[in-house]
Amino acid sequence: MNFKQTTTERNYKATFILDTRELEEQLETLVEKLKNILSQLKAQINEIEHLGRKDFTRLTQKKHTGDFFIEIDFTASPEVPAALKEKLRLDKTVKNIVVFSQT
Repeated sequence: MNFKQTTTERNYKATFILDTRELEEQLETLVEKLKNILSQLKAQINEIEHLGRKDFTRLTQKKHTGDFFIEIDFTASPEVPAALKEKLRLDKTVKNIVVFSQT
């Protein structure tokens, strides 16, 4: 008997907070890096939205008042959000990742 293994793909929205203080790279280079990582994880990118630079409400450092926010909508299997967080865990340019499922 041949059973087809079906994967249920879900829609996700991920918000990335990018720290570009000590980088010579452009923001577009960092976005391309995120797109490549999602492609490696076999996620289909639906939309990328640049939310711009936003100031923090609570400052941890006087000279660092805000970071860039990027929002990516993608479709992937349920294992991808955890794998994405694991891949970017040690990346110093990605300060925080919030991924939630869209219904």
